[in-house]
Amino acid sequence: MAIVTNTATAPKPYSRAWLLSDRPESRHQARLGRAYVIWRQFSANRLALIGLGIILALVLVAIFADVLAPHNPVQGDLRNSRLLPPGSPGFLLGTDDQGRDILSRLLYGSRLTLFVVCLVAVIAAPIGLIVGTAAGYAGGWVDAVLMRITDIFLAFPKLVLALALVAALGPGIENAVLAIAVTSWPPYARIARAETLTFRNSEFISAVKLMGASPMRIVIRHVMPLCLSSLIVRVTLDMAGIILTAAGLGFLGLGAQPPLPEWGAMIASGRRFILDQWWVAGMPGVAILIVSLGFNLLGDGLRDALDPKEAGQ
Repeated sequence: MAIVTNTATAPKPYSRAWLLSDRPESRHQARLGRAYVIWRQFSANRLALIGLGIILALVLVAIFADVLAPHNPVQGDLRNSRLLPPGSPGFLLGTDDQGRDILSRLLYGSRLTLFVVCLVAVIAAPIGLIVGTAAGYAGGWVDAVLMRITDIFLAFPKLVLALALVAALGPGIENAVLAIAVTSWPPYARIARAETLTFRNSEFISAVKLMGASPMRIVIRHVMPLCLSSLIVRVTLDMAGIILTAAGLGFLGLGAQPPLPEWGAMIASGRRFILDQWWVAGMPGVAILIVSLGFNLLGDGLRDALDPKEAGQ
């Protein structure tokens, strides 16, 4: 007697039931299912979606700034378009003291903002991850030395230490990025160390040791991936602080140098007209506010979505 299996009830690949299956048939299915659950929890948070929309808009504006900008961001007309208010013909957000269009400068300035944020994240996050996981897994004197170095960096206020480094290296956007990155990695090292300590003596780490894996392989292949979710959340939440630090350096003349349209430098040039021509400093301030808010909302949403306790509910 032949046995007929009913395949009609089997979930189709990439369907909702297939993604949410509690018995995945492959690693690929398990990873897609986990990503789908994270997206569902993230998309349920409306504020997180607003933050994601703000960041996506920032990225698109930075990519197409040369298409969207109505005027040259570094050249203006001192005779006919100096300090025009918002809504003037041809100048939606007004002009500055050099007759340059503020909207165009904001659009091009988004490129510098993304440049600083991305480069600092690329430099600081891996350094903190390596230091934290090495200290947490090795323990002993390695942990003591690495954490004391971390404490030294944490003892200084971030902006003050960045100012000292930029003053030593010289003004410029590259030196500002390097200074911010050097001052941003210690919190990531703390988080990575704490995460490593929670599962350093777990059973799966012991099993990997019995299989003959070296300490470096264990840290890179098994420990670091487990720390990534917490690190991603912290990096996203720190983006607003990175933007403010970069703007502070630009405001003091230690970041991007004129005539580059950096938002902090734009505020510095407009502080002389803050009472009568408020838009010169106000518009870049609003841009910093919106982008910082977007990163904070996005970070809060990622924190809720990547939290294992939240994901299990």
